Amino acid sequence: MTRFLLAASLLALAACDSDSTEPEDVDTGTDTDDMMDAQTVPLSVSFTNLAPLGAQLRYEGWLIVDETPVSTGVFNAETGVSNYTFDVASHDADAATAFVLTLEPTDDPDPAPAATKLLGGAFTDGTADLTVAHPAALNDAFDDIGGDFILATPTSAATDDETQGIWWLDPSGPSATLDLPELPDGWVYEGWVAGPDGPVSTGTFSVVDEADDDGPGATAGDQDAPPFPGQDFISPAVDLVGLTAVISIEPQPDDGPAPFALKPLVGPIDSGPHSLQPMDSNLDSFVTGTATF
Repeated sequence: MTRFLLAASLLALAACDSDSTEPEDVDTGTDTDDMMDAQTVPLSVSFTNLAPLGAQLRYEGWLIVDETPVSTGVFNAETGVSNYTFDVASHDADAATAFVLTLEPTDDPDPAPAATKLLGGAFTDGTADLTVAHPAALNDAFDDIGGDFILATPTSAATDDETQGIWWLDPSGPSATLDLPELPDGWVYEGWVAGPDGPVSTGTFSVVDEADDDGPGATAGDQDAPPFPGQDFISPAVDLVGLTAVISIEPQPDDGPAPFALKPLVGPIDSGPHSLQPMDSNLDSFVTGTATF
């Protein structure tokens, strides 16, 4: 990955109203006198569905200037706040062709953008519409996704526990049932079952027709598992009927044990074992934004 330099003239925002907040200062290594001499302009960025991150990650904005990322500042989302303002060098604003939002480690020794690029958008007349579909972000609008799952417990020899396992496969093949695009570096899919006691992961995966990272899971039985994403809940026993199946998109490294804000597929678990149950597209929950000079 090409190594990038941080902006030499980032200034901290002096104040913000109740609907906005200021980014954290970024140490660019620039002399104070040089910063005071630099002319700056405000960059206003508004988001929809931007979720606060865990302690390990922060958001960082970037202008693309002459094909080089220039940091606009580091911040974390705040509940109820949708607008954020950055002061950027006017010469960078004049030359910027795009804005990109990344997830960065809280203690980040690397001045280059991380692989976890969440949003991107090209500037037209001073405004950029930010989406996950931008080539610098996830590079897909997820318009054509779909998926089904079954309840089954292939790792158990019993016949009365078939609602204690969830698998994203069609047993007639068996074959994969998830129709999901390949994710760029920095992102993986993760399966979940969610109920009154909170979400439980069924494992992360990048390929829909191979086992996920933890196979049948730590709660599985002692029989062989199929090579698809899924998990058995044999010990302790968990009946999954009435819960909700979720597929999320997770940053790597992750920001916590709960699902990340991107949940492209969601579906109720409301049928018996071995029948395909559909999942619904959940794209309205995706984060979007607008960056404006």
